[in-house]
Amino acid sequence: MGNKCCSKRQDQELALAYPSGYKKSDYTFGQTHINNSGQKHNNGGSLDSRYTPDPNRGPLKIGAKGGVDIIRPRTTPTGVQSAGGGGGGVVVAGGGGLAKRRVVVALYDYKSRDESDLSFMKGDRMEVIDDTESDWWRVVNLSTRQEGLIPLNFVAEERSVNSEDWFFENVLRKEADKLLLAEENPRGTFLVRPSEHNPNGYSLSVKDWEDGRGYHVKHYRIKPLDNGGYYIATNQTFPSLQALVMAYSKNALGLCHILSRPCPKPQPQMWDLGPELRDKYEIPRSELQLIRKLGRGNFGEVYYGKWRNSIDVAVKTLREGTMSTQAFLQEAAIMKKFRHNRLVALYAVCSQEEPIYIVQEYMSKGSLLDYLREGDGRYLHFEDLIYIATQVASGMEYLESKQLIHRDLAARNVLIGENNVAKICDFGLARVIADDEYCPKQGSRFPVKWTAPEAIIYGKFSIKSDVWSYGILLMELFTYGQVPYPGMHSREVIENIERGFRMPKPTNHYFPDNIYHLLLQCWDAVPEKRPTFEFLNHYFESYSVTSEVPYREVQD
Repeated sequence: MGNKCCSKRQDQELALAYPSGYKKSDYTFGQTHINNSGQKHNNGGSLDSRYTPDPNRGPLKIGAKGGVDIIRPRTTPTGVQSAGGGGGGVVVAGGGGLAKRRVVVALYDYKSRDESDLSFMKGDRMEVIDDTESDWWRVVNLSTRQEGLIPLNFVAEERSVNSEDWFFENVLRKEADKLLLAEENPRGTFLVRPSEHNPNGYSLSVKDWEDGRGYHVKHYRIKPLDNGGYYIATNQTFPSLQALVMAYSKNALGLCHILSRPCPKPQPQMWDLGPELRDKYEIPRSELQLIRKLGRGNFGEVYYGKWRNSIDVAVKTLREGTMSTQAFLQEAAIMKKFRHNRLVALYAVCSQEEPIYIVQEYMSKGSLLDYLREGDGRYLHFEDLIYIATQVASGMEYLESKQLIHRDLAARNVLIGENNVAKICDFGLARVIADDEYCPKQGSRFPVKWTAPEAIIYGKFSIKSDVWSYGILLMELFTYGQVPYPGMHSREVIENIERGFRMPKPTNHYFPDNIYHLLLQCWDAVPEKRPTFEFLNHYFESYSVTSEVPYREVQD
């Protein structure tokens, strides 16, 4: 193919592939930027004054309707082209003239969960009838002509870049590495993701192999042109991301390997058990089947189960008298509202009788603590631990931005799924516990070793006391589940901390000096001097485990 942008044959292929917009001469179509930071939608929630904000942050932003700004899955506005895509709809003649049909394409298979939603297969085309709801859209399947609700994060605008199998909208570098390095992926497996540093650019991540190094991932910057289009090397420019991927799928053109196949996409997060439960969360306990006991938590037992004999769930049973039903329901309403891909989804509750059930997302590997001590977590490499630390910091950064406090952040309250995906659970529950042994006293069940001194002594919980707890969690993580302050009782811990004692750097595990220094910052006696979770997330997301070049350059 040489070092020219496109051959005549390629131009013809591109024109056929993108009849709605491909022009070699001007490279103008498809310039709409897809944001990397996560679109936010108002959810009508209200700010709860019980939560103490970070004293170093400004006031919480309230939406136009007075609601708290909630992260929800992003949508592409009607009529807007995503980067490099043709239009998302089809123009048809209507009674009042020409009207635009909005068509979406399924990115995954989906099986309906009740009478109101619609099953579909990957690749199905559906016309949008009603997109006013934030999670579920009403559509007509253009193949079957069936009408129903669908989860919007399972579809994308037809011919938009989001509809491409290789485009991953909300994936950062470390997660891209984990997805690509799955054993079933051959060399040349790739994905494209929004750039973390260039708001108008993208990153191409490719699985590679070398003697002496084995499989690894190489990353390339995809840079935008001023007049539209993209390039990796300046002598190879393309009018769209689709055209760029097509070219590098035919010839490596200086990359480490030809782009062989898109990385398989994990299914997106479901926030509701079904569309009928999108506005409520109380369900009959007769719909739950408890299959096996997973363990015992601070407040009751945890089971793996099924909802309506079909959907995997985890069910927490709260011992009678653990908390007042009213207080718990108030907290559950808050937990249901706040959404982030590093927080365990709360699906529903059964609170009409005791024991109260909490129905939540099922995480197959259990708690981080058990995973590190007894499961496959015993064999994790250092870079895997960094990945988990990053995910927890990301979830806590979200809570920080919403001025919510966890109050009980620890390895036991982080759950692990496939591919070392980590999610925080039980945020806010410690606030409504009625159990006297779980109050800031000497009680054996109060998590003294994880709690900041100002919270133990004065009951002052804040996001900064959560930062202290995160430091303890990191010590658990990098020592594979070792008990904090080994050999010390709770009272000794309190007394020693007041005298300025801090846990020393472990000598029986790999523990870099820079990470230990970060822990000491998390344990500063002055809460305001502790870092923010925003800083902590950025620190671990950009943490370099090896001397690998962050991004590769392709020579012209």
